[in-house]
Amino acid sequence: MAEVHLLKIAHGRSGDKGSGSNVGIIARHPDIYPFLKEKLTPEVVKEFMKDVCKGEVERYELENLGALNFILNDSLGGGGTVSLKLDAQGKTHASLLLRMKLDVPQNLLDLVE
Repeated sequence: MAEVHLLKIAHGRSGDKGSGSNVGIIARHPDIYPFLKEKLTPEVVKEFMKDVCKGEVERYELENLGALNFILNDSLGGGGTVSLKLDAQGKTHASLLLRMKLDVPQNLLDLVE
């Protein structure tokens, strides 16, 4: 096991819709996806993003893409046109989530090195 940033084993992409942001996390290798499904629960993401996300976190599994999609409700202060937040459009939320540290088995790290 090694503690690494999520970025080491996954890509991310984010966007926005109204007051919520959408964060996609994509495994860098198909064998990493089951690990992400186990470790990146809505509760874990909510705790990590608690300073950003004031509402519920929803998770959608996209097995065919090896990806997880998270909806961070009430994370944009009303959205781009009404919010006073610096990033009222959620474009950096994936970058933030990819900074999360996880204990990852070495055999999975070997797949991306």
